[in-house]
Amino acid sequence: MEETIAMGLKWAMMAASVVAAIATGAAAQTRGVTKTEILLGMHTDLSGVGATYGVSSSNAVKMRFDEANEAGGINGRKIRLIVEDQGYQVPKAVQACNKLINRDKVFAFVQAAGTPMNNACFKDQLAAEVPNLFPLTASRMMFEPFHRLKFYFAASYFDQIRSAVNYFVKEKGKKAVCVMYQDTDYGKEILDGAETQAKKLNVKLVETTAHKPTDQDFTAPITKLRQAGCDLVLMGTIVRDSIIPYVTARKMGWTDVDFVGSAATYDSVVGAAQGMDGFYAMGLTEMPYADSPVPAIREFVERYKKKFNIDPNIGAVYGHVAADLTVLGLKNAGPDLTLDSFIKGMEAIKGYKDIFNGAEQNFGPQIRQGANSSFLAEVKGGRWTRVTQPLGF
Repeated sequence: MEETIAMGLKWAMMAASVVAAIATGAAAQTRGVTKTEILLGMHTDLSGVGATYGVSSSNAVKMRFDEANEAGGINGRKIRLIVEDQGYQVPKAVQACNKLINRDKVFAFVQAAGTPMNNACFKDQLAAEVPNLFPLTASRMMFEPFHRLKFYFAASYFDQIRSAVNYFVKEKGKKAVCVMYQDTDYGKEILDGAETQAKKLNVKLVETTAHKPTDQDFTAPITKLRQAGCDLVLMGTIVRDSIIPYVTARKMGWTDVDFVGSAATYDSVVGAAQGMDGFYAMGLTEMPYADSPVPAIREFVERYKKKFNIDPNIGAVYGHVAADLTVLGLKNAGPDLTLDSFIKGMEAIKGYKDIFNGAEQNFGPQIRQGANSSFLAEVKGGRWTRVTQPLGF
């Protein structure tokens, strides 16, 4: 009898040990990470109004990860990237995020596109403890309020526009500030920045117009802004909705006004469009022109064009920087890659300089915005030309 009880206790203890071992192994397993692979996700616009950015940025992210893999990977692991097209539409973005989080079980998102799309995904994404790394939007919401899983690398739209207003009012004597913006989270951040800085400088925000990202006729809003006497129009726009209003205004003979966009309009497509000379935007890095005076940029353009058979635009610049910072954070995390070790690896990044002459990046335990400076650029002869040093407010 005693022997039977002893045997029963022995088997019970063995079973408990097996369960404990399984539980320990499960706890040690980091989502999206195996001994040989790190799985990353990206939801972006490959087919909608922001596709000029989404396609080029996803290409550059892939290219940088491919280079890391060809060099032996990160601490013995190769990076695998899953890209989902959300067409710059919130419902599609939510579907893409759910797939990446719940079905693919990615370790982190890299360069996810769009302010409204990121905002729509945050609740489920952060609850699942999936970091959001360097999204393709400069909204303050990408790093404010502080969250340990949010990392961003540049000046916010809000601060870019504040710098633009400060410059044009103080240096160019502008007095009648107006805003044309997308009726989205992104556009409203441009409006907020303009209102805040105009109030600080005691100048009047005389008129605003809002539109949908897909609108194509801007005759009525341009007429409204002109009749209001605007001498400075801040643009909460991206590509097509930057080009059409500006060209419309100039064709109408409205020339005694300056139009200024955020970094979202600082794109080679905007600069090269017919009739865009004189248009301004806030820039974060040099434009990737094939004849750039910066050797590293010329070499990047050559590699990108060889791989994708097309010239890179500014989206490719942001994609490369995002992927490069991600690679650095993963390297810093060491061989034992966990969420906590990765966060510490990201926080260890100091004095980072990209190859595109962007601002120096520094992160830390309470720092999730790597840099915060932007400069003014102008379209001249179908190309973007930098016209100021970094601006502030």
